[in-house]
Amino acid sequence: MTTTFITGANKSLGFETARRLVEAGHTVLLGARHRERGRAAAESLGARFIQIDVTDDASVQAAAADVAAHEGTIDVLVNNAGVLGKVGPVEEYTAADVSAVLDVNVVGIVRVTHAFLPLLRKSPNPVIVNVSSGMGSFSMTQDPARIESQFALPLYCASKAAVTMLTTQYAKELKDMKVNAADPGQTATDFTGGLGHSVADGAESIVTLATIGPDGPTGQFIDRSGNLPW
Repeated sequence: MTTTFITGANKSLGFETARRLVEAGHTVLLGARHRERGRAAAESLGARFIQIDVTDDASVQAAAADVAAHEGTIDVLVNNAGVLGKVGPVEEYTAADVSAVLDVNVVGIVRVTHAFLPLLRKSPNPVIVNVSSGMGSFSMTQDPARIESQFALPLYCASKAAVTMLTTQYAKELKDMKVNAADPGQTATDFTGGLGHSVADGAESIVTLATIGPDGPTGQFIDRSGNLPW
């Protein structure tokens, strides 16, 4: 049975991804920062809750130790936890605002991946899925035909550009596993104020990459329609 660990999975895309993977037969380890919400979400799905704050080294190490003690391995790591960050006039952004977004969206992925690599390497088919965004694509944010071009979110966009590049570089280095980035697209969550397609549609690309086999792709950036420009 495939064992999958998902960060930020107590709501929205992470929760829907967890639900879909439980339905597909995965043993899902539902990671969340908030203990009560995370436990309630996990219980509602038949998943196991693991507390994790992706910005805290000790919390991430404790989560990895928990999995090592109970499951002993994971097959799939879904780095889903993310924040939108400050929105507003660019002259109001501070270095602290930028650091806060990067610490969750980018450094958090490095922190979690580093801690879970030993567990992934025990799997015959290790897979990492990083949840990125078309908002981090130069091509898509400059194309008037794309909805991504209609918004200016410097902090979030910069962080997601970094996530996609991090993914492609990790894919080159980690030749013993598949490392890909998923774009959920504009999804109706608290990030978008409820605008966009359903959470079920948004989770499609994440689930697709979380369920690839040994011959699946690596170093790819996809949405539910296929490969994306960057």
